[in-house]
Amino acid sequence: MENLLTLWSSSGIAQLQLGQLFMMLIGLGLLFLAIKKGFEPLLLVPIGFGTVLANIPGAGFELAPVYDALGNMQSPGGLLYYIYHAGIETGLFPLLIFMGVGAMTDFGPLLANPRTLLLGAAAQVGIFSTVLGAVALGHFGILDFSIRDAASIGIIGGADGPTAIFVTSKLSPELLGAVAVAAYSYMALVPIIQPPIMKAMTTPAERQIKMEQLRPVSSAEKIVFPLTLLVLVAMLLPDAAPLLGMFCFGNLMKECGVVNRLSETVQNALINTVTIFLGLGVGSKMSADKFLNVETLGILGLGAIAFCIGTAAGVLMAKLLNSVSQNKINPLIGAAGVSAVPMAARVANKVGLEANPQNFLLMHAMGPNVAGVIGSAVAAGVMINLVSGM
Repeated sequence: MENLLTLWSSSGIAQLQLGQLFMMLIGLGLLFLAIKKGFEPLLLVPIGFGTVLANIPGAGFELAPVYDALGNMQSPGGLLYYIYHAGIETGLFPLLIFMGVGAMTDFGPLLANPRTLLLGAAAQVGIFSTVLGAVALGHFGILDFSIRDAASIGIIGGADGPTAIFVTSKLSPELLGAVAVAAYSYMALVPIIQPPIMKAMTTPAERQIKMEQLRPVSSAEKIVFPLTLLVLVAMLLPDAAPLLGMFCFGNLMKECGVVNRLSETVQNALINTVTIFLGLGVGSKMSADKFLNVETLGILGLGAIAFCIGTAAGVLMAKLLNSVSQNKINPLIGAAGVSAVPMAARVANKVGLEANPQNFLLMHAMGPNVAGVIGSAVAAGVMINLVSGM
């Protein structure tokens, strides 16, 4: 009988707390959204599964190593702890994913119409305005957000999951689970969130604007651009160099044409492998004691506001450019300035086709979409530079 009681007390059921059960249900909910609804499945499947693993009581998936007073290890850490420590805490996984994204990116539309760089820059307004909002909430004691927390929350507005994870792991690692889930959730909800904002801020005539066919971009331009971009940004803002450097390196491998095997590996096998471990590592930070609090709701709310402001700012910048230029831009492509590549560009194209079935905006929208990736990396460098010492 005593053995049975010992066995029962050591079981997960006996140790299960209400918060852990709730977080396991959240993990299952993320799996449902990924599998049934198709919301960012490549990330939400490993994040959801990692959430379930991290909240199984007594399993030790996330536990850090335990040392005695002399520094001798008494028990090793769990699997998720080492995944997080090796790949996310060090910043390795987000950087490798940025390299893969770079290898899948075409700078052609941006180079063919450089004005779209301004649309990607304008969309970053959502990041900085939300930082101010989070600071204000912390200042007035409504929510307990420090300036480092505010920077991590604001980066959600860039709709760039790897960038959000990179910044948060450096500034506020305790918020990583909530920030990552918010970033990837809003990326998945781009087709739902953006169209109402785009339609509310444009007239039917503006949505029907047809843009000129993009000029051909030479291979030399595509090779020179990532190198020039990296050198200019890194010299001005070294803190942005890690993210932007890996992004440009991946793109250079694609465009130079002499390392096709490396480019294909980065675009497929490497980025897929890293995505698995990145998702599990993020899931490990979604334990009940770290996720279930009022601040998490604040992060989700502020992230939504950041994303909406970024979308609106991109549309408004396009309208501003139209007011001073004869060569009109369809304002819908301004919404693609958030760096949810390529989903935001597809949404702009879809809304444009609804206004005019002959209005194909996809390639035009890829310009601000790619510019948004660059903008979010620069914004991340600014955040790290300004607040890392606070």
